[in-house]
Amino acid sequence: MRRRLTSASRREQLLSVALDEFGRRGFHLTQMEHVAAAAGVSKGLLYQHFESKEELFSAVTSSIVEGLSVQLHEATKPGDPGLERMRVLVRTLFDFATDQPSAWAVMIRHFDKPEVGDELQGVRDDLGAIIVDLMLLNRRNNPTRLAAAEPVVTLFAPIVTGGLMSLISWWLDHPEVARERAETMAVEFLWLGLERIRAGERLP
Repeated sequence: MRRRLTSASRREQLLSVALDEFGRRGFHLTQMEHVAAAAGVSKGLLYQHFESKEELFSAVTSSIVEGLSVQLHEATKPGDPGLERMRVLVRTLFDFATDQPSAWAVMIRHFDKPEVGDELQGVRDDLGAIIVDLMLLNRRNNPTRLAAAEPVVTLFAPIVTGGLMSLISWWLDHPEVARERAETMAVEFLWLGLERIRAGERLP
């Protein structure tokens, strides 16, 4: 006889299944019956745990945000040199995309859709703030350089963040490219910038 799941365990199961469905189809094409069928439960039972698709999606994205935000901040604790922290940050994102492809797909699909991705914007903003801080580290001992650079770096943070996310997504679709090479490209893009890369500069 199959053991009946507790309410908490059932909720976790439904969230896991919903994550896969939203990652595969996106919010708009995913219906509650898709999630119920994939979980092997009735739609009525699904509605006992989540009153609407919007509530279910919000629970899924909140879980993604909570987990990834903790990982990002743990990966970039002060103390290590800035370049090493940037490398760890990039490695953490590559790990997340590799280990949790459905969560990554949900983020990439809905980052720029505020009508459904409110929680996910928090991760994007958080990541952008971390990148800005790391890119300004080598200027913090020079107030004049910092004052000149900070507005520019902050302005370009969304572009840089989007570029990093796009690079990781591209790499997931091109497994023939070694991960080490893709990570190095990402770090050089963030740390050196396109102008210095075009001039031939590379990180050791």
